[in-house]
Amino acid sequence: MKALKSIGRWLALGTAGVLLTACVILQPVQEAQKLIGAPESTVRATFGEPTDIFRLDDGTVRWIYSKQPLGRQAYAADFDTSGKLTRFRQMLTTTELYKARIGTWTKRDVAEHFGLPREPTQYFPLMRRDVWSYRFLHEENWPSLFHFYFDDAGVLRQTQITPDPLADPRETIR
Repeated sequence: MKALKSIGRWLALGTAGVLLTACVILQPVQEAQKLIGAPESTVRATFGEPTDIFRLDDGTVRWIYSKQPLGRQAYAADFDTSGKLTRFRQMLTTTELYKARIGTWTKRDVAEHFGLPREPTQYFPLMRRDVWSYRFLHEENWPSLFHFYFDDAGVLRQTQITPDPLADPRETIR
């Protein structure tokens, strides 16, 4: 009987651990809201190592947790100058992507907002454009790619949204 209680306790602990992990994986923004004001070490313990770290011009720090190249999320964890979490949000949304400013933003601005590209970058020599692409859900519904076109100086010159070929059933191998 004592062995059954012990097994039951371990089973309950294991289930609780799996559920907690599932919450962090499936609802990272909601979980991170509970951590606002927490130090970097707590965020790292909860979400792991970020894929990118940027020191922003105002002295704050942004960590990017990218699910690219196949995922459609890149989460930004913003820390104040004392290392406390101030904001956590999904960056690959239509609203956030539309904040990109043609003629003003550079590769650095795009990387700081959405993380470094995980898709292979492309260069179009006739256009003289380097293209970075990110998967996202356009209007939170349509699997799409958002493309940033940079000139040779690294300045954003054009953006484009296209359907994600990986989500097109006609593109699957039969």
